[in-house]
Amino acid sequence: MWTRARWLLNAGPSDYMLAMSVASASLPVIGKHLEPLGALTAASVWGYRHLPDFLGATAKSFLNPGDAEQKQADRDCTHDVTAAALRGIVNAKDLEIEWPAPEKTPPLWKLREHRRNVHRTSVQYGPRPTQLLDVWRRKDLANEPAPVMIFVPGGAWVHGSRLLQGYALMSHLAELGWVCLSIDYRVAPHHTWPSHITDVKTAIAWARANVDKFGGDRNFVTISGASAGGHLAALAGLTANDPEFQCELPEGSDTSVDAVVPIYGRYDWDDRSTVERVRFVDFLERVVVKRKLKKHPEIFRKASPIHQVHADAPPFLVVHGSGDSVIPVWQAQSFVEKLRAVSESVVGYVELPGAGHAFDMIDGARTGATSTAIGLFLNQIHRNRSLIGAKKVI
Repeated sequence: MWTRARWLLNAGPSDYMLAMSVASASLPVIGKHLEPLGALTAASVWGYRHLPDFLGATAKSFLNPGDAEQKQADRDCTHDVTAAALRGIVNAKDLEIEWPAPEKTPPLWKLREHRRNVHRTSVQYGPRPTQLLDVWRRKDLANEPAPVMIFVPGGAWVHGSRLLQGYALMSHLAELGWVCLSIDYRVAPHHTWPSHITDVKTAIAWARANVDKFGGDRNFVTISGASAGGHLAALAGLTANDPEFQCELPEGSDTSVDAVVPIYGRYDWDDRSTVERVRFVDFLERVVVKRKLKKHPEIFRKASPIHQVHADAPPFLVVHGSGDSVIPVWQAQSFVEKLRAVSESVVGYVELPGAGHAFDMIDGARTGATSTAIGLFLNQIHRNRSLIGAKKVI
């Protein structure tokens, strides 16, 4: 009773709105139809906390007369930057390609073209009704098992829909002969942490056991994701077969991955060193985790990829934009630096000059080059793994 009374005294308008939306979802008959209201409320809370950063970046861009020229220069060097980031990781001959030309139209305008490689929709990957995925692959996929990539969409941990996100990347990989799996997962405020990562682990285990039904190679499964999905992909890659994050899976389920490509992701959940970080942790406490960092530091630390790095981490390619006003680029730089210091696997880093958050959906000048770079990286990892397997057989 005292706990509830203290919550009532300290709660703000957003807390009451979230509590009402969660409570309404439990109503009989109509409750399930009201769940989107909870996600909308939570997304509004997230947007309100990031509004100062967004307005500040917009004002700076508007007031700087030379900003347009700088933006164009940043876009023009995208190919050179991505190729330079892959040198020493990808075979030099593979980098001698004709990179895709920059496009003026946003990638979202090419949805129909991208979705031509969707092979099957709404495949159940777990027992829960929300655990669904789409399978992307070419119709003329080769007979031999194809490498697999799982894509985890973003949405501030309050939206986890496979619609619209990752289309350009998955379409590109499908054309290269990959099988891609785009997943839905449980989100806040109706489902608190660690439901999100549990669903991602469930999808990995499903792929390890079932992706051969769609032509995929169960022995080579990679993962990627953007924003919150980048956080989940990185955490999944660094916590293979961790029982704390797969308590809903059968014993012995394999949740390891062979490579990780997080795109403009979050990597630290317990740092409060800046105003932006304080706002972010407050959002986690109120909406996603519903626990206080001060009282439960182990939850936030365990959920932070930057605190889970280790020597046996799989290969990583981290992608981030230097102009990201939602997740500042220095957070990706810190994660890469710490990962490189301990990991025995390759750690690549592509920092796109001037690119903002969600550039892969709204920025046609960079999306094609980024998808190409990710494809080159993943193909190199797959080729290396195949060579190691062949040597073992010999």
